[in-house]
Amino acid sequence: MHSSDRDRVVLAAVVFAVLFSQLLLYPGVATLVETLGADATASPFASTALDASMWFLVAEFAAYIAFVGVWGLASDVTGRRTPFIVAGALAGAVGYAMLAVVPAVGSISFEGVLLLRVVQGAMTVGAFSLTMTMLMDLEGGHGRNMGAAGIAIGLGAALGAPIGGQLTELDPLAPLVGAAVLLVGVGTLVSQVDDRTPNSRRSARALLEGVKQRPTLSVPYAFGFVDRMTAGFFALVGTLYFQETFGLGPATTGLLLACFFAPFALLQYPMGALSDRIGRTIPIVVGSVCYGLGILAVGAAPSVTTAAVAMVAVGVLGALVSPATMALVTDIADKNERGVAMAGFNIAGSLGFLGGFLVGGTIAGSYGYDLAFLTVGSLEIMIALIAVPAFLRLSIGRRGRQPSDDHGEI
Repeated sequence: MHSSDRDRVVLAAVVFAVLFSQLLLYPGVATLVETLGADATASPFASTALDASMWFLVAEFAAYIAFVGVWGLASDVTGRRTPFIVAGALAGAVGYAMLAVVPAVGSISFEGVLLLRVVQGAMTVGAFSLTMTMLMDLEGGHGRNMGAAGIAIGLGAALGAPIGGQLTELDPLAPLVGAAVLLVGVGTLVSQVDDRTPNSRRSARALLEGVKQRPTLSVPYAFGFVDRMTAGFFALVGTLYFQETFGLGPATTGLLLACFFAPFALLQYPMGALSDRIGRTIPIVVGSVCYGLGILAVGAAPSVTTAAVAMVAVGVLGALVSPATMALVTDIADKNERGVAMAGFNIAGSLGFLGGFLVGGTIAGSYGYDLAFLTVGSLEIMIALIAVPAFLRLSIGRRGRQPSDDHGEI
């Protein structure tokens, strides 16, 4: 096996482990926050189970947004990625472990729990974003590399959700312990990979200026935002919707979420390779319109069976869109600015997750699930239609790569 192929497998395994650890918490999040001390009488962030769950998830992604750029900038400035990934993974493991011991301590408020969650998120995002950047550094086709990342993300979510539901049935704190153990493994595994970060070092200001001179990065960033918004929506609102509408427990809810994440994961690599051959435009634009329609179909499904079928369809469409969008970032970014460029993509994605939690949770809580599904599905369709002129005017996404000296005017 070529070293790039071996490293692609290892790095994908690292991305998988980080996402798997994250998704372990989602199916049983309402039970978990109750165990961690969410009490309507003691905290304004826990007035309802939905509110407590929402803020617990929001805390992590707020930290993602605040710190992912710091990790990317530090990596590009120093010309190293591996030490930062190891540090982020091990510190994230400590964060998960500290959350797991909160009930034993007994004197930590729910606000304190949210603060610990912020610290854990700030550390974990470094491991996640920089591992994806190391995949960007590999040879072999941007679509293939981002397809490998997409498989890892999808499998981590697909397996993390049902296994997290099963662990929650055993003990609400078990997902936290499992996440801590996995991140320790991440810190060990990533050290086996060659660090291919470009050797040329630049100042932080020069790196930021270089990214600002590539305005076409806003296109994949916009799609990354709305795509992650739908994922955040399903993680919180979708979970509670399935449980309340169909009377499902955490374990069954995890299996229903897996109906989306399984095809989403398994088709990422071939879909990414497809985008290397046919370009990014069709997978991103057409795929996003169909993806939005699929979300509307999930919200209209009258039974668990039809909801599962709709979730499978949405997973297939998501697999078409995701790797092409990530590959477009690699197409446009200069090789010396990949850490910052991918950090920007993950900031957009984290803002999307945050929007999925906040917008979806607020609309669902105030106006019902039907309007929440309609809003999120329509946003996915709208961003695709709005982006069409940009693809046509700038000719982005027509081939699997861009000229290295491109600054967005293409």
